[in-house]
Amino acid sequence: MKTLSMLGTLLALVLPVVAQASCESVKADITQKIVANGVHETSFHLDIVPNDQADRAGGQVVGHCDDDTQKIVYLRTGADTNSAPSP
Repeated sequence: MKTLSMLGTLLALVLPVVAQASCESVKADITQKIVANGVHETSFHLDIVPNDQADRAGGQVVGHCDDDTQKIVYLRTGADTNSAPSP
């Protein structure tokens, strides 16, 4: 019984890390697609934000992750302001 309890505790600690890794992999995939469309990597930034903060992030939502509880928001940062995301 102790083993089952310890396993449950371990899973509870590891799941948030796995979920974040999932968001990071989605973010990396979107970054690759944007760069492949000709946008320089220093001209934008992607942020992972909770759903309820996506409209306040000041950018365009270009993806979601973590069972749709997080949004990935595209923000222009460089001089190349004519480039739009195309994930």
